[in-house]
Amino acid sequence: MKRPSLYLSSCMAIWGAITLFTGVVRTYHAALILRFLLGFVEAAFFPGAVFLLSRWYKRNELGLRTALLTCGSSVSNAFSALIASGILAGLDGTLGFTAWRWLFLVEGTLTIIVAVCAIWILPDFPSTPSVWLSPDEQTLAKRRMEEDTAAGNEDEGKPIEGFSGLSEALMDWKVWWLGVALSFMIASLSFGNFFPTLSATMGYNATISLLFCAPPWIVGTATSFFVARHSDVTGDRFWHITGPLVIGIVGYMIAMSTMNTAVRYLSLFFMTQSSVAYVVFLTWVLNTFSQSRSKRAAAIAFINSMATFGNIGSSYFWPSSWGPSYANSYLICILTSTVSIAMCWAFRKHLSRCNEAAEAEEHALGLSKGFRYLL
Repeated sequence: MKRPSLYLSSCMAIWGAITLFTGVVRTYHAALILRFLLGFVEAAFFPGAVFLLSRWYKRNELGLRTALLTCGSSVSNAFSALIASGILAGLDGTLGFTAWRWLFLVEGTLTIIVAVCAIWILPDFPSTPSVWLSPDEQTLAKRRMEEDTAAGNEDEGKPIEGFSGLSEALMDWKVWWLGVALSFMIASLSFGNFFPTLSATMGYNATISLLFCAPPWIVGTATSFFVARHSDVTGDRFWHITGPLVIGIVGYMIAMSTMNTAVRYLSLFFMTQSSVAYVVFLTWVLNTFSQSRSKRAAAIAFINSMATFGNIGSSYFWPSSWGPSYANSYLICILTSTVSIAMCWAFRKHLSRCNEAAEAEEHALGLSKGFRYLL
């Protein structure tokens, strides 16, 4: 990927085109094929965007930048249901299209427009000639990243051969471990996919229930900026992952314990805090595999792909027969959060031992301080 501005914009444009075509197809099989193709371009965008951030920002700067990237998803959770209800109610039958088709047409068209604009807005890598950076600024950008990755980096500056980064990532148990941990975390965050349903259990009409979805996600988004920035400043990742997940567990317990409207709505604010852990977790992945660019890119993509298993399984966590309390669903979310925390704790212990071994070796050989994993 030499031109991420073209790569990412192309993924967005193709995604928009497939979404647009979904709104006009007439057969089930055509819609199924388009949905299958949609998964390819959708899966390529997010790992590519995260990798691009890791090429511009140092390890202690990535948390806040990752939060800014992922806030788009949180804002979408806050307002997408309400916007969709407006489209479904206001455009039904317009130009002969039913309401659900207009939903795809509007989303696809807007995505294509943004994607075309992004070709000239998105930057490439610091080493790529750029019209928006002066030579001195470009030199500074490259030097910053070289200083950040120089210590302990055996691969920087070497040519990338074939699929060497992919093979290295697949042979590293840490990639698999983090992939499974993230899969459990994604499963614990499955409440986000059913947030309008959970809001509706408070007994209000559809419009009010959709309006109630926005404040918890807005608060969660605002919190993610603070937590991610504090994680960058302190250099800690594990506790900034564990804290939000524990707050989310508190929210699940509150929701399980009562059907009181005010208390259940309060529990939604606690639940959305757990999504902050996802932001810091992604940053931890970038930090852990920061020594090799090719391995980092492959690791991000593979871990993100493994995380989709959490989404697949969690779609069965919220059957309507378990409503309106959804106590069993919340119990599963508590379990998956706990497993994710335990796996992150074990991973932190391993990285701590690696740092201690590196420090002991440097002390014995009289070397200067080299690369350290962020914990």
